[in-house]
Amino acid sequence: MYTIVTGAAGFIGSNVVRALNERGVTKIIAVDNLKRAEKFKNLVDCEIADYLDKEGFIERLLAGHFDGAVGAVLHQGACSDTMEQDGHYMMENNFRYSLAMLDWCQEQKVQFLYASSAATYGGSSEFREERAFEAPLNVYGYSKFLFDQIVRQRLPEATAQIAGFRYFNVYGPRESHKGRMASVAFHHYNQFRAEGKVKLFEGCDGYGNGEQKRDFVYVGDVAKVNLFFLDHPDQSGIFNVGTGRAQSFNDLATANVNSCRALQGKPAEPLDALLKQGFIEYIAFPEALKGKYQSFTQADLGKLRQAGYDAPFASVEEGVAQYVQWLNRHV
Repeated sequence: MYTIVTGAAGFIGSNVVRALNERGVTKIIAVDNLKRAEKFKNLVDCEIADYLDKEGFIERLLAGHFDGAVGAVLHQGACSDTMEQDGHYMMENNFRYSLAMLDWCQEQKVQFLYASSAATYGGSSEFREERAFEAPLNVYGYSKFLFDQIVRQRLPEATAQIAGFRYFNVYGPRESHKGRMASVAFHHYNQFRAEGKVKLFEGCDGYGNGEQKRDFVYVGDVAKVNLFFLDHPDQSGIFNVGTGRAQSFNDLATANVNSCRALQGKPAEPLDALLKQGFIEYIAFPEALKGKYQSFTQADLGKLRQAGYDAPFASVEEGVAQYVQWLNRHV
């Protein structure tokens, strides 16, 4: 039986493919859109059985080419640009495409694991997988929110597992193709290499300089969550995937600078020392982001833990250290 991974050449998708390979799974159909050709690099060290463009794939899927031949679909593909203004494209790509795959998986009784997003919460101050706390601020968040709503409607009569993952601020290997949409950790590393310092926003929304907090989750942990649910087809629902900890951008920058300094054989320094030495500096908060910026996110992991996932999540300090080592090897 095949395992299908969509968005396979993307950030999270390629990490999922690699994690499958590490447990010996190579009968993988990788689905993606390589209009941004540089993404192919994410699959160079991966083993797959076939590659299909996303449009050709959905046509073949609905035409019955894969009937009876697939054990699971891990749907990681989406337009994740939160600044995208083409609502028609966003809904066709993120909502309609996903719905077609969901319908097929239910008809075929195939496991369906898919990427949702913490963007479904938008301006909410609580991050629990409940309708009362969902308030997307952009069409990307709405596309994910609406699909989650359909999943909720389908779950009571589901013929096979349906599991959606609301990813928080994911960072880690294989994201360089994302450009400006890559993680803050990625940009910090490149800033430090280029300029010898990391830049953070000044305070906003009552937070001090660099003290805005996010739930930063390492992509290796995200892949592990996907594989856990793949191994537990009895577990369905919509689940937050974060660390359950909110850490500041100051924490993130400090971890990045100290990890970069460690490569040079230099000791770690606390935030105040890094500020005094000019390794971290604050810049004015952009006018364009005022009123549109999440200054705090923190995943409630209650449902994920209830489903049986009990593995720890890397802290910013642990995850960034691993990531900087990886980036240094892949420059």
